Amino acid sequence: MMAEAGAGGPRLAELLALGRRLWDELDASTEPSSGAPAVQEKVRQGLDALQQAAAMVAQLELFSENEELEEIASADLKFMLLPALLGAMTLKQVDLSRRREHLESAREHFLHFLKLCKNYGLGSFQLLPGTSGEEEARSPSASQDPTQPNLVAMAMSRTAKIERYKQKKELENKLASMRSSVESGTADEHQIREFYILQIQKWIGTSLEEIESIDQELVILRSRDAARQAAAGPGGPSRPARTPMKPFILTRNAAQARVFGAGYPGLPTMTVDDWYEQRRKQGIVSTPQRVPGASDEELQKQQQETEEEEEDEEALRKARDWDDWKDTHPRGYGNRHNMG
Repeated sequence: MMAEAGAGGPRLAELLALGRRLWDELDASTEPSSGAPAVQEKVRQGLDALQQAAAMVAQLELFSENEELEEIASADLKFMLLPALLGAMTLKQVDLSRRREHLESAREHFLHFLKLCKNYGLGSFQLLPGTSGEEEARSPSASQDPTQPNLVAMAMSRTAKIERYKQKKELENKLASMRSSVESGTADEHQIREFYILQIQKWIGTSLEEIESIDQELVILRSRDAARQAAAGPGGPSRPARTPMKPFILTRNAAQARVFGAGYPGLPTMTVDDWYEQRRKQGIVSTPQRVPGASDEELQKQQQETEEEEEDEEALRKARDWDDWKDTHPRGYGNRHNMG
């Protein structure tokens, strides 16, 4: 394996070193916004370097499912981190229109890294159902009510998180104590191998945490997309709003239209029939059903009776209002100037 890595030349190691350096700078950055141009330029450069390195590793076939961890050269162990670094760098992108795409891509990188580690027996963890092939939905057991939370699973998840946090702190302390000797070239092969395996174990915990976070965000994004599709409806987008109507004077007949038209030349006039016909053509009102056998005279008489009923109701309302006013205002109320 070491010879194959050498066939790739220092170029492969340089690409990994560049991607790792850019990631460390981004991870320790105090930039107030991750969307700042300088930050996103580092993300772009880091992704480019790591993608090139990953392509070279695949071409060289540095890792195989048919070999053991001991068969990998110590200097090649660091290249196992490439998928995890790619996943972490992918999450640094801030294009909201492609957020779901970036989440799914990062998830694939982290899963690739975890499967690689599991093949070599690195770390003790369980892959989620369906990660070996197509994704499968996790379904509750038949004896469990799906509407109730799985308290046992919640407790196990919490315990696992606490344990991973403790392991992470221990790994970071060990790596910090070994880093100077490895980077200076004074460490022997055993120390170099241990250093890279500790780094891999640290990224196993990080990958598990990131996948859990990604899955939670994907649920939210999918729910949002489903809500938008439901709001649009099967008929597509909603009908555009109608053009506002210009003001006009509504009259009962043509005679009133001529009178008001003479007094208000700036506003168009129309009769009730003209207005109704215009609204019917616009599709706002429907044509009333004609009673079978009814003549025009009968319809006109019916319309006249309706108008008279409305006038009678108006007159009755005014009379009632006048009676109410007289009940609360005695005769002579308000006249204080001619008091004798």
